[in-house]
Amino acid sequence: MSDCPCRNDLMERINEASFAVDDVKLYLDTHPWDDEALVYFQEYSRMRNEALKEYAKHYSPLTVDTASYSEDARWKWIDEPWPWQEGGC
Repeated sequence: MSDCPCRNDLMERINEASFAVDDVKLYLDTHPWDDEALVYFQEYSRMRNEALKEYAKHYSPLTVDTASYSEDARWKWIDEPWPWQEGGC
């Protein structure tokens, strides 16, 4: 069994966590003292960041904060298919 996760599975995790984070951020705009919502935000934000880092590690960075230089000092995402290209996200 490969230790490299499926690209589509990782994208699904990222999208689900991103939706949850964005949704609860809107709620927190009007309910900033809801401790349960804040805990939910922190948990899904952590899950999203972990999934983004894992995706960057195995494929290419999706956000600038998960970008790193490759050995030859180029941005890795230049070498990967863009989301709208075949084989992309």
